[in-house]
Amino acid sequence: MLPDKIKPALQGVYPSHIVTCSRAGVPNIASLSQVWYVDDHHVALSFQFFRKTSLNLRDNPFAFVKVLDPDTFMYWELEVVYLRTETDGDVFRNMASQLDAISSLIGFEEIFQLKGADIYKVLSVY
Repeated sequence: MLPDKIKPALQGVYPSHIVTCSRAGVPNIASLSQVWYVDDHHVALSFQFFRKTSLNLRDNPFAFVKVLDPDTFMYWELEVVYLRTETDGDVFRNMASQLDAISSLIGFEEIFQLKGADIYKVLSVY
């Protein structure tokens, strides 16, 4: 499902975005520090500040994610469905390590703390 050509866009060079929708149909857009490649059918999104996004996903697990390729400056659009949040394991540790490196470069160590790795199944890629 996820083509190899999308992998540069999943390196966290540029912020990504997630769009969710409440049960009442009210959309919410949030910026993401990371969209992590898990396997050909799954990505993990960094869970840091997502109060509204988390509330929306409880009611409606479907979301739309937009990532930017740092080489071509073209966007990839992913339709995803939320599966679970991991707070331990390889994916969580790898994402936390990368987030620590990113936050130390910009002086936001106290602000950028990974609370979880939200695992999503990728339904389609554009």
